[in-house]
Amino acid sequence: MNSNQRVLLVLLAACLIAGAATGVTLYFRLAYLWAGVLLFSWVMSLLALRGVKIQRKARTSRSQVGQIFEERYEVQNTGLMPRLWIEVRDQSPLPGSQGSHVLTMIGGRESRMYLARARLTQRGVFPLGPTDLISGDLFGLFPVSRRFPHQDSLLVYPMMVDVLNFPNPPGLLPGGEALRRRTSQITSNAAGVREYEPGDPLNRIHWVSTARRNRLMVKEFELDPLAEVWIFVDAAKVVHASRPHTVAEFNPQDVWRKRYKFSLPPSTLEYAVTSSASLARFYLQRSRAVGLVTSGGTVRVLPSDRGGRQLGKILEVLALLQADGATPLQAAIEAQARHLPRGSTVIFVTPSSSDNIYRMADMLLRRGLRPVAVLIDAATFGGYFSSEKLQASLRALNVPSCLLKDGDELSEVLSSAVMSFHFG
Repeated sequence: MNSNQRVLLVLLAACLIAGAATGVTLYFRLAYLWAGVLLFSWVMSLLALRGVKIQRKARTSRSQVGQIFEERYEVQNTGLMPRLWIEVRDQSPLPGSQGSHVLTMIGGRESRMYLARARLTQRGVFPLGPTDLISGDLFGLFPVSRRFPHQDSLLVYPMMVDVLNFPNPPGLLPGGEALRRRTSQITSNAAGVREYEPGDPLNRIHWVSTARRNRLMVKEFELDPLAEVWIFVDAAKVVHASRPHTVAEFNPQDVWRKRYKFSLPPSTLEYAVTSSASLARFYLQRSRAVGLVTSGGTVRVLPSDRGGRQLGKILEVLALLQADGATPLQAAIEAQARHLPRGSTVIFVTPSSSDNIYRMADMLLRRGLRPVAVLIDAATFGGYFSSEKLQASLRALNVPSCLLKDGDELSEVLSSAVMSFHFG
């Protein structure tokens, strides 16, 4: 029972007591009035949300940190009775969501629509809902609410920056020698033919074999003799650091600002994820096969592949990555190094300053692999140890490296810090 109901019940009781004590008709009439108001308000609240529906439609189910997410809300009144007011409360955990709104005077068989925009500041998966509709009677005596569960979710990819230059070594294998590994992509190395299966593209049909065997045959291919690129992301909990920060409030007018610049939060994990996503895009744009290994809560291995679909898979893994792992980076690399082809580039992204990183790079060199270090200086993010000493040790080992600090322009650092190194 809310305060308005209590006040009205007190007035009703007072009028009844006064009427019974004095016999004055006015008190009984006032009691009938208050009782009528209560009954009218109760009936009105029962009908307030009957036949009212809400739909939420987003332009896309995938977006990226730093971009603006737009969602359309449509409240439908399928009944004949007009609705005086309806409050829409967005209960989505999406940071910065501004879907809550108050609508007034929605007529019978009428729909009302509005747009809500939010700047995406956090990667991950966010349900678009639930959504609460709140209404009631004219006097606010009997508020009612109805919850609509979420129907869709938004996957927010990590932010990516443009990398103009990074070590891009050629393969160790001589030209024309295949890697003897089947691939779904068309390369210059044909491995044989097989029977057609539903979903195979028509441009892979081998017509000579089809005519000879009297059934559809398609060509199979093997990987080109190019070195693979493997990106290892350190997500061990003990090595990451972050500082508290305040997210700037989103202004809808920012939609029309062309030079808005989004800054990453001061977190070593966010810098590691953004760097890894940017480097993956850099190599995939150059037709390299890229694989990903993350040492989060569990070690996640994404096999190497080429093309835009591979980038989508990598971004999806990085969007959900959290610094909750217990497996050190060197353990994940040692477990996978024996399976990597010689000449492959191994990029490890870590805020760790441990000497084990140096020993791990030396081990990769002895295995015929080509390590590249993307070090994140945890001391600038509120951590205890700096990676400058480790970078100097890696330089003595002739391992290309770059050092990222809080507030750095990632595009410039990743593109220029390793230009003076080369693979021998």
